[in-house]
This record gives sequence, C-alpha cells and structure tokens, in this order.
Amino acid sequence: MDEAGPFQTVPYPGHSWEGQGHPQHQPHEYIRNGTAKLLTLFHPADGQLRTKGVTRTTNAVLHDWLKQELSEILAALPDPATAPTPETIRAVWSTWTAGLTSYPPLPAEPVAARMLLIMDNLTGHVTPAWVMWLFEHGIIPLYTPLGGSWLNMAESIQRIIEGRALEGQHPETPAEIIDWLEAATRGWNRQPTPFVWGGKRAARRFRSRRRRHALGGSGACTHRPIRRRKTVLGKWLHSSQVTH
Repeated sequence: MDEAGPFQTVPYPGHSWEGQGHPQHQPHEYIRNGTAKLLTLFHPADGQLRTKGVTRTTNAVLHDWLKQELSEILAALPDPATAPTPETIRAVWSTWTAGLTSYPPLPAEPVAARMLLIMDNLTGHVTPAWVMWLFEHGIIPLYTPLGGSWLNMAESIQRIIEGRALEGQHPETPAEIIDWLEAATRGWNRQPTPFVWGGKRAARRFRSRRRRHALGGSGACTHRPIRRRKTVLGKWLHSSQVTH
C-alpha cells in the first residue's frame, strides 16, 4: 500500500504522436488549481491493482478506503482447509514480529493471520485504532524502514501508472488528473503483470556484470581485461630475488 502524489495541474513532459513538422506545444504558463493524490493497493503475486484518486489523504479518507478494499479482498480469500489452533496462530504472529523493537502489542487472543500489508511508517499508518483494526481482521502490518521505500512494490507500479496517465498531458483540474490515473489503472488491470523480486532484469544485470572487468577502486569497468605491464623495478626485484 502507498500514496502517490501530489500531482499538480501543470504540463507534464512526454512523448506524443504528432504530424511531421507540427510538434506538440505546451503552454509556458499554468494556473495551480489544486493537487490530486492516488491511493494504491497492489498485489504483486497476480499484478492486480486497486486505486482511488483523492484530493486529500487524511487518516479518515485513507483508512476508510483501505478498510473497504481489504474487507473485499479478505472475503474473497478461500477458507483454510483446517482451522489453526491458538498455539499455531500465536506462533505465526511471533514469527513475523520477532526482533522488532517498536511493534504494537498484540491482542491476548490474536486472529489467524491471513494477509501481509506492507506500508511505509508514516504517523497515520501506526495509529492505534488503525493497527487494532488490522489485528482484528488477521492482517499483519509490515513497515518499510526509513530510506527503504524501494522495498514497497507499490512504488514501482505507481511510477508506471503516473507515466501512462500524465506524460505529455496538461491537466487543468484535479478531477482530470484523478480520471486519467483511474483510467490508467483500469487499463493495467485488463492485462496485469505480476511482480517478483529479481526476475529477468536482475538476471540480465548479473550476466552484464560477469561480462565486464572491474578496475581498481573507482567502480569503473571495461569489456575486456586490461593488460598489465611489468615495470623495470618489478623486473629488477624479481631477478634479484632469483639471483639471491
């Protein structure tokens, strides 16, 4: 889960299809008519994306939307084949909270865990009422560390949706921004792409690193090894050692 934005009513750079000799023009002046944000809930395993465009992201707006969406997702999950015992439930929660120094206290009788919800550690995400609602519905909140927003895959899908919706456009109202972002979400969900850690791109980077040869200290690389020449001093030391 994450929040994208704010998106302003300004011209956004990007590519567009135009007739030869008639490039698209963007105005040099614009009026700030407010901003829009995009609430995002992303399931990496199947690529399904749920979004909602808003003009403000107070706790009331964010939590109400999340509760509605998460309740629908939980209702669609299959029931477990066997009901877990209280000991098993406590063991699962203990596994996910082990080693955490600032995790909220669990209820005396926790509900069976059914979902992991990854969020950043904004103040609104750790309010007691919100966290207790998650516990009561079997949702384990996991918070990304400071400077670790890249661990949240919602960040990646937001950049994709933002590019598809706003590149080359000049929205004049927040309502237009919201409509375009939500339309891009519907287009994405027609053929969603699952996200995995690593994947083909990481494999290509690994093969590329194996084809390069690192140089000392600077981080630079070459595509072929550089021949190292022996110095006269090195030859003299080598010959003197052999003679000795």
